[in-house]
Amino acid sequence: MNIKKIGMTALAASLVSTSVFAGELTATGGASLAFEGYSGTILESDSAFSMGDSVTLSGATELDNGITVTMAFELDGDSEASSTTSAYDDNSLTLSSDAMGTLKFSAHGGSSASSAMDGTAAGDMFDNFDTGLTVTGAATKAAGAGDNSFFYTTPTLVEGLVATASLNTAGASGNNAMGFGVTYTGVEGLSLSYGTADVNAGASTNSGDQTVMKASYAIGSLTMSYTNSEYSIGTGATEANAQDVTSMAVSYTVSDALSVTYGTEVIESGLSTATDAEYQGISVAYTAGGMTLTAANQIADAISHSSAANEDYEYWSLGLSFAF
Repeated sequence: MNIKKIGMTALAASLVSTSVFAGELTATGGASLAFEGYSGTILESDSAFSMGDSVTLSGATELDNGITVTMAFELDGDSEASSTTSAYDDNSLTLSSDAMGTLKFSAHGGSSASSAMDGTAAGDMFDNFDTGLTVTGAATKAAGAGDNSFFYTTPTLVEGLVATASLNTAGASGNNAMGFGVTYTGVEGLSLSYGTADVNAGASTNSGDQTVMKASYAIGSLTMSYTNSEYSIGTGATEANAQDVTSMAVSYTVSDALSVTYGTEVIESGLSTATDAEYQGISVAYTAGGMTLTAANQIADAISHSSAANEDYEYWSLGLSFAF
């Protein structure tokens, strides 16, 4: 009898059992390479290359009562390049089950019921013009959840209807900020969403709310989308902090691998004397396996709400991204 072999076999079985009990660890991520540049009334810079990278590590286990517990955190090179000097980014703890829905606690990188759905229909084109130019472009505002926030998603309430709720526990002066949202997908091809959340910054002149509405309808190869985000805050002179963002887009799926999208965005300042920042652009995406190749051309006018000559720019980019 080979006593050593029996002992090693028993140890291996013990390790497997322990691993199953502990749950599982997974890693997902992506990397991208972009070549982009600008032109306008003032030549800003030569074309340049840039890279994006992110890895999310997560561990999950199922309890005896059927609740799945998941912990996740992100390693992001962009975070390390910022002033924080740390590559750690979003991190969260999630409890979920078919009966209770999903409750997520985000120590960092959480969303409110409104900010979770406030990406524009055209894909946040404004973000390509808000830094690096002679004039700093407008950026959209949101009722962010803040650190140490909760986000709850219900199970399906009726066919196609799901509700969400958020709680920001880090509001100014110890005041919590709450949010609520609903999404309906009960009609084939149609998606409707509505969300609202408090902006709690202490004094009444710095507090308010964000309301978001989204709609999209797909018929055949054509998808039409609309989004609106209204950020209302303060009174009097502080109304310059208020904002209204409207976006529309039309996407056409040429094949399973190729799609074309045209979109527009308008950012309206709460200050009545300010000029609207306007964007329009077209993009093409080709996907093959875990690789996506993109090309985009965008035009922006009055990027910081002024009609000055250095407010208008054209942006172009070529991108290559990988998911793993």
